[in-house]
Amino acid sequence: MKNKELINGTVEAWENGELGREIDHAAPVAIELEQQIDDALGMQMISIRLPKELIEEYKMIAQVHKLGYQPLMRDALKRFAEAELKKLAVQYANEKAAKEPPKKQPDTARGAAEPSRSSTRAKHIEKKAA
Repeated sequence: MKNKELINGTVEAWENGELGREIDHAAPVAIELEQQIDDALGMQMISIRLPKELIEEYKMIAQVHKLGYQPLMRDALKRFAEAELKKLAVQYANEKAAKEPPKKQPDTARGAAEPSRSSTRAKHIEKKAA
């Protein structure tokens, strides 16, 4: 394998889009390959109509975070769905707990009315001293 020298700034030019974004160098991906990629990533294309203002807001936010607006939207939707699922799980657990009868405590457990050992001992010492 031959060692190739890099031209100064090439890596940065690819990263910032100075190189590689011309339409002359782009080619469409075969439909079968596109489907394989989507399947491997667990992705599905959808169509959705959104207010133009919302899209512009996402573009501004994405620019600040240095990413595309569509990945930002995907992340926001994922976070929303996860939060809603957690909220529903808590609600379900609370409803289920409310329907169950209260658990009876074992007889050996101390209730609030039963004196503790230290208070019983203190009373015993007071009686001896008197």
